[in-house]
Amino acid sequence: MSEKNRDGKRTARERIAADRKKQKAAEQRRRTLIVGASVVCVLGLAAVIGVIAANSGKGKKSSTASGPVVVPSGARGQDSLAIPVGKDGARSTLTVWEDFRCPACMAFEARYRPTLHELTDAGKLKVDYHLVRLIDGNLGGSGSLRAANAAACAQDAGKFRDYHDVLYANQPQESDDAFGNNAKLIQLAGKVKGLDTPAFRACVNKGTHDGWVNKSHQAFQAGGYGSTPTVLLGGKNIYADQTMTPEKLKQMVEQENKG
Repeated sequence: MSEKNRDGKRTARERIAADRKKQKAAEQRRRTLIVGASVVCVLGLAAVIGVIAANSGKGKKSSTASGPVVVPSGARGQDSLAIPVGKDGARSTLTVWEDFRCPACMAFEARYRPTLHELTDAGKLKVDYHLVRLIDGNLGGSGSLRAANAAACAQDAGKFRDYHDVLYANQPQESDDAFGNNAKLIQLAGKVKGLDTPAFRACVNKGTHDGWVNKSHQAFQAGGYGSTPTVLLGGKNIYADQTMTPEKLKQMVEQENKG
């Protein structure tokens, strides 16, 4: 065999060997990709299952936390979600949706409280208070819920209005979840004569009315109300009226009583 032919065969063998090596390397990469993709799929499936399980757990926790709906003494209206202040014979009714952590609610109370007290004490106005937990959802914490439950406990004791006013007079900063501490709410009850009793303490610590507060909040959402306070007189949101003042509200109520 000539040197030329031997060189040609050697070159061919080397070319074939090189091709086989390339094929082997390609096959190895393909297997690696398949295994890697399989791992990704498994991890992805595990992540999905984890998310579903977590969401499922959250749902169960939420429904358990809401508990039974225990209506406060004397609550009225649809589903007994309103705590009334004032005399039944009053011809005007003000509906207030409020959150004890809400700074705007405190501002409304500070400005309108003397007028509301005057009109309710005179038998001209009834105020239906609906308690919600909007700030808890926006900023986290449980102060809105805990304070609302405590206020409902005060309603059971016939001390709602006084305790309601104490909560607003001692409202923490919006981002401070101080009302999430039951001990703080019980301490504030000491400012209302005759409220700090074993029955009140048990009601606060057990979260007796938590389910009722949650139901009230659901009604707030279902009503399409976007913020607190929402203050309705004759179905009209008077808090959204930039021209509204305590004096104007008083005139409107007195006019309704004359009619």
